[in-house]
Amino acid sequence: MTGPLRIGFIPLVDAAALIVAVDKGFTAAEGLDVELVREVSWSNVRDKLNIGLFDAAHLLAPVAIASSLGLGHVKVPIAAPFNLGINGNAITVSPALHAALMEEIDGDRFDPLVTAKALARVVARRRKAGADPLTFGMTFPFSTHNYQLRFWMAAAGVDPDEDVRLVVLPPPYMVDSLKSGHVDAFCVGAPWNSVAVDLGIGHILHFVSDILVRAAEKVLAVRQVWVDKNPDVVAALVRAAVKGAAFIEHPENRIEAARILAQPERIGVDAEVIQRTLTGRLKISPDGTFRESGRYLLVGREGAGRPDPVQAAWLYAQMVRWGQTPLTPDGVKTAMAVFRPDLYDAALGSRAPSEAPAAFGAFAGPVFDPDNIRGHLEAFEVGRWKA
Repeated sequence: MTGPLRIGFIPLVDAAALIVAVDKGFTAAEGLDVELVREVSWSNVRDKLNIGLFDAAHLLAPVAIASSLGLGHVKVPIAAPFNLGINGNAITVSPALHAALMEEIDGDRFDPLVTAKALARVVARRRKAGADPLTFGMTFPFSTHNYQLRFWMAAAGVDPDEDVRLVVLPPPYMVDSLKSGHVDAFCVGAPWNSVAVDLGIGHILHFVSDILVRAAEKVLAVRQVWVDKNPDVVAALVRAAVKGAAFIEHPENRIEAARILAQPERIGVDAEVIQRTLTGRLKISPDGTFRESGRYLLVGREGAGRPDPVQAAWLYAQMVRWGQTPLTPDGVKTAMAVFRPDLYDAALGSRAPSEAPAAFGAFAGPVFDPDNIRGHLEAFEVGRWKA
């Protein structure tokens, strides 16, 4: 190869392994010259990766699958040899919507089924009053944010296509959209939920790890043709990202990691906000209420970096559930083939672990079985809009 590797990213904390790998010299130690390019929207990242302006990218896991299937854009097979983040999203609501939900709460406010039922009552009350539907921001049609919002709402009978409005917004624009009243709530990755809380314009209603125990959020994405031509470079990039993730996950490194990520050319928010994200202890309301979760964002611990094709199958199932693609055997196979634990293992010189993958669970519905996606979806369809 000639020239530096160009890797696109969005200013989110789940780009941390890549950013730290470059800024701490882990990529250089692997013999790589890397230029990180900050972007605003996922469509920009996807398009520049697909046409080769980027050699690799920090990318929404469902976008990698959609590109490989040719959904919503040109068909470009993508390989994901490293998971940049498990979990890390949150649902943030305006003070007005938060107050309305709390008025309707009947149970534990941190239970997503309880809040979903409260949302259903708010939606019904607004409809009766002739008010406009609530508007929720999410980052892309092919995103965990979209599927997590839908999964949560539908569990209590709220139809996300009829009862509310879901709109696409780039992550850095979420806060201003909430502040201006263009949206009533949003689902986005860190640090933008915390920024809204610190400004006094939002309440974090849920960590999305409340909704899904373990959700593949962002991946290191490369075009399959590029992998075929540059296997050694891909392996070196995976090793550097693994080192970056390991650095971040050591508690004694969190302050330094937060300062690296806070740089204006990286994420560009206060380091203290990022540090909260890395520790999983977040301020969830402007009044100073904090909440802590060890599952809020997994960057490297608990095997988070190793791609799990079952995660890809679940994301494909959501695409089917919400009408983005039909269910086909080839579709399942293509989706699962995007997540490449074989490339991860080859890069590290290790064999696949003998233990089963970590549990993949949700707060509602049947246990997910990648070998029976049709049956899984039919179970939801039976009571799809019933509380």
